[in-house]
Amino acid sequence: MSIPTVIGFHYTLKDKNGTTIDSSEGKDPLYVMLGKGHIVKGLDDVLPDMDKGDKKTIIVSEQDGYGPVNDDLRLKVGRNQFPSDANLTEGMQFQTSQEPGAPVFTVMKVDGDDIYIDGNHPLAGVELHFDVEVVEKRPADPEELAHGHAHGPGGHHH
Repeated sequence: MSIPTVIGFHYTLKDKNGTTIDSSEGKDPLYVMLGKGHIVKGLDDVLPDMDKGDKKTIIVSEQDGYGPVNDDLRLKVGRNQFPSDANLTEGMQFQTSQEPGAPVFTVMKVDGDDIYIDGNHPLAGVELHFDVEVVEKRPADPEELAHGHAHGPGGHHH
C-alpha cells in the first residue's frame, strides 16, 4: 500500500463568469492529503499529476464539485419548526442535527410565518474554475497518517 501524498497549493476559485468566490492569496497555502475526500473530486483527480511549481487552471464540473442543485432540499417550513426565540434572518445557516455530514441549511427568505430554506451547498450547480499553484508535494508523515489529514508547515492543523 502506498503512502498518501500531501500537496500544498495556492488557489483562486472563480465561477464560469470569472467572479472570484474564494482565494488563498495573502494566506497560507491549503494542505490536503489526496484521495481522502477533503477536497472536491475534480481537484482530487488532477492534483496528483501536478508537481511543485506547476500552475494550472482546473475546470470542475458541478458533478465533480458540489453536485447539482437538489430541489428536494429547498423547503418552505413554518416558523413553529424553529425555537420560539430564534431570530431568523436571510443568510442565516443551521443544521437540523449534530450528525456528521448533516446538511447545512440556509434561510433564503422570511415571509411572515413561512420560512424558505435551502439545504444545498452554496456552490451546488456551479462549474468551478480553480487557478492552482503547487508549492509542496510530499508523502504524508506518520502523524498525518494517524490523524487522517494533512498538516501545514510546523505540523499545524489548517
